[in-house]
Amino acid sequence: MVRARPLPAGPVVIEASPAERAALAERFGLGAVESLVATVALEQKPRAIRATGRLAARVMQPCAISGEDFPVTIDEPVDLRFVEEHQRPATEDEEIELEADDCDEIAYSGEMFDLGEAVAQTLGLAIDPYAEGPDADAARAAAGIVAEGEQLGPLANLLAGLKKD
Repeated sequence: MVRARPLPAGPVVIEASPAERAALAERFGLGAVESLVATVALEQKPRAIRATGRLAARVMQPCAISGEDFPVTIDEPVDLRFVEEHQRPATEDEEIELEADDCDEIAYSGEMFDLGEAVAQTLGLAIDPYAEGPDADAARAAAGIVAEGEQLGPLANLLAGLKKD
């Protein structure tokens, strides 16, 4: 939790404790979260608090094919806007400039906002749910699954020969 006023002068460093890493691993279906560090600078803007920085994590993620855990390194930018829930909404005449690659907006109430939860959500979004580990091809072969574009067996070769004609 970070106090909204006054904002910390320097970057905020969030480093997950062993208990927090275990909870994140369970929450996101990972074998483990071995490390998670985020360094975030906070800047007061007219209608929000802008949080920019980087998230670095090492996780053990299950392979989408074999289910075996394999190491993944995550290095993601953090770009968020914390907006007070009770803030006066923009009128129709008021122009807000946001571009496609602009930051995500998170509402908060009270004197503090949860930067730690925002970092956890950034980690969750950075995880590739279809990531394949180093043994994915062997698991496919053992299950008799053919990758797209590959041929398997004499019937496949016969059909490929007919297709060329």
